[in-house]
Amino acid sequence: MKYQDTAGQRDLIGVFLKATHWHFKKPPRVDGKRVYYSLLPLGTSIPGGGVALITSTTVGFYLGPRKTTYLSAITFSPSTNFKGKYSFPFRTNIWSPNNAWNFNGDLRVSYYPQYTWGTGGFKPQDDNILIRYAYIRLYQNALKRIKPFMFAGIGYNMDYHVNIRTLPDSISLQQFSGYNYGTGNHSNSLSSGLTFNLLYDTRNNPINPLPGWYWNAVYRVNPKFLGSQDFWQSIYLDARKYIPFSSTQQNVLALWSYFWTSLGNKTPYLDLPAIGEDFNGKSGRGIYTGHYMGQALYYLEAEYRRDISASGLFGFVVFSNVNAVTEPNTDRFSYLHPAVGAGLRIKFNKHSGTNIALDFAGSKGYKGFYLGLGEAF
Repeated sequence: MKYQDTAGQRDLIGVFLKATHWHFKKPPRVDGKRVYYSLLPLGTSIPGGGVALITSTTVGFYLGPRKTTYLSAITFSPSTNFKGKYSFPFRTNIWSPNNAWNFNGDLRVSYYPQYTWGTGGFKPQDDNILIRYAYIRLYQNALKRIKPFMFAGIGYNMDYHVNIRTLPDSISLQQFSGYNYGTGNHSNSLSSGLTFNLLYDTRNNPINPLPGWYWNAVYRVNPKFLGSQDFWQSIYLDARKYIPFSSTQQNVLALWSYFWTSLGNKTPYLDLPAIGEDFNGKSGRGIYTGHYMGQALYYLEAEYRRDISASGLFGFVVFSNVNAVTEPNTDRFSYLHPAVGAGLRIKFNKHSGTNIALDFAGSKGYKGFYLGLGEAF
């Protein structure tokens, strides 16, 4: 397994230290392994309107030899607009020494207003309604290596939506969407289930993926005895390929596709497959989160990434994505929804490969800025 040589590269931390002549002790170590921090305060738009203050913190570290162990990553990105809207997502992706085990999780507590357009792909931009709810997510998976680069395991997923309501509440979400599960006014929606996971991953850095393959298959079942209000199942299939054009600089074509489907007709409304609601919440740049949702969703994205400077301090990306969801009456994919965008990359920490990402993307009737640490996929 190859790892990235950072000799000769520059990052924002090094530029700052050189300019200020400040000197710091070497990064702390976890069980003898060095830890690399990246911290970025930023502001961006949020669902439902307004601007939020976000502080994104990424921690990267190796728990084993770099030649045989992938980079582990922990991300914490709290946000608020100081007016009652907030989100506290905490994500982990931990690789044990020599990649014997992978532990990944997502703990999230948030309260956001969000527009919804109902199910199906033919939805005019102004045919929506604003909904409010608190959301608690708890995902945790444990996978064991069964052969080189391949892992299998189980996990637990919980999605809890609290006090779902519309604004104004003269029309309920059930009346607007015509969907009967998880749409009652001032109701709660709880889904609690087990996941069965199969993962193949030849990348060694999830923050800034290096050339390789990634595919992930997740089957989720939500029985009532675990607390779910209704029994439902889902399948999530995710594939990514990174094609390098240079061995010395960032010059990569990244491809991403996923298929997500709900099995049966009792999936709660807010748990249905929806654009931007994938496991990492990174799909559909240029499209409002949740605009398109249905019993099944197909997604495809391509992004070209390249360094501008020889030192790797600056780079750029251009990307395009398209999605389709099934129609409520026919279960067919009848409409395509494309988006395009471009962005600037500034190397924040060369040791973990963490970039500051500043992207602008748009689609028919919508455009937006996206700022954060690390790549979208």
